[in-house]
Amino acid sequence: MSSSTATTVNGGISFWYAQDGIPAPRAPLPGDASADVVIVGGGYTGLWTAYYLKKAAPFLRITVLEQKFCGYGASGRNGGWLYNGIAGRDRYAKLHGRDAAVRLQRAMNETVGEVVRVAGDEGIDADIHQGGVLEVAYTPAQLGRLKAFHEAELSYGEKDRELYGAVETAERIRVADAVGSTWTPHGARLHPVKLVKGLAAAVEALGVTIHEQTPVTEIRPKHAVTPYGTVRAPYVLRCTEGFTAALKGQRRTWLPMNSSMIATEPLTEAQWEAIGWEGRETLGDMAHAYMYAQRTADGRIALGGRGVPYRFGSRTDNDGRTQAATIEALREILVRFFPALAGVGISHAWSGVLGVPRDWCATVTLDRSTGLGWAGGYVGSGVATTNLAARTLRDLVQQDSGQSGPTELTDLPWVNHKVRNWEPEPLRWLGVHGMYATYRTADRRELAAHSAESSRLARLADRVAGRH
Repeated sequence: MSSSTATTVNGGISFWYAQDGIPAPRAPLPGDASADVVIVGGGYTGLWTAYYLKKAAPFLRITVLEQKFCGYGASGRNGGWLYNGIAGRDRYAKLHGRDAAVRLQRAMNETVGEVVRVAGDEGIDADIHQGGVLEVAYTPAQLGRLKAFHEAELSYGEKDRELYGAVETAERIRVADAVGSTWTPHGARLHPVKLVKGLAAAVEALGVTIHEQTPVTEIRPKHAVTPYGTVRAPYVLRCTEGFTAALKGQRRTWLPMNSSMIATEPLTEAQWEAIGWEGRETLGDMAHAYMYAQRTADGRIALGGRGVPYRFGSRTDNDGRTQAATIEALREILVRFFPALAGVGISHAWSGVLGVPRDWCATVTLDRSTGLGWAGGYVGSGVATTNLAARTLRDLVQQDSGQSGPTELTDLPWVNHKVRNWEPEPLRWLGVHGMYATYRTADRRELAAHSAESSRLARLADRVAGRH
């Protein structure tokens, strides 16, 4: 371990909690109970769903059950990218037609503003800054992918997206060797924990019951089973994302993919002067094993990417600790992007899991015959997608209960999409680790060869993964 990471705080859930504090726990479920809707999972999906359902139908008795505390999972560990990306759009275009996928993308574009609006209405100060999203290319192969990506986004109706060359990119953020970038206004930086804490408080203020420290061990029609009792309700909504595999019968439903992050010490004015980044855009790249970063409200860089991508048997971590090698790898990305930061200290490192369906498609479902619903499989794009998913779940429940008819959201192509299970172990572990080893090799070859052709290795990995 280098001296720069020797004093790094590793784990403790996330830097966001180290900064804002772990909340006092709410009481667990005291025993058997009943509700009109029970929501399993106190992250963004569950809380947004409770919020919109209670707003639409104040008479509903809604109970949220959370195994640790609200925001313990990905909602409290993510990179703070509120943006318009959604997993599975191209597949939905193939299955349902391009117009359907365009409607889905339009809904995602609007969702960024919806989150900002609700945060303002509810007085949630989540350090939101709408600087858009800048994604850069720093090899010829990446530039080819970036231009294709940019054209694809335009074809899905995003007419306000802009394509930049090297000079224009540097005017926004001075990423070393960047040869181009694409920027969309449909994005914002935020503090994940401040958002989830504020949302939980807003939900409680509406009259929703939240029980923390209450793990749900089994979901079945009209029942959410916990060690402390069972909550019975006509609707049971699973909002567990990367922790879904821990539920009875769900081991192979969604794969818990690991993502890791680091946060630097606060940068000096001179360091920011060298980097630029006055617009506070969220920052990504076009590597196969891509990175994501933001300029935090207190003047740090928080940067993430894949470390060890998956734990055997779909296991998840307890406290967010990540491997020393992963910290070093993320630091190398930071310095490659910004050589002037070679000596900067890394204050914190952490990791978490996100939910990955076998076909890499986010979905929202309500089974009208059983009252069981779920949303997730965001593949790392959940900060905004959770909001759209929650509003869609609201409409599905209201439609099923006769409170409303079909809506624009219930007609989106991701509704009631069916996905096959992941392979059993050890095939699951071998496949995921092999896939990311291939992506990293592809990135290294592209960087070394300086060729304009994307690596065939990455295309092979995409096919094996089921991403295309």
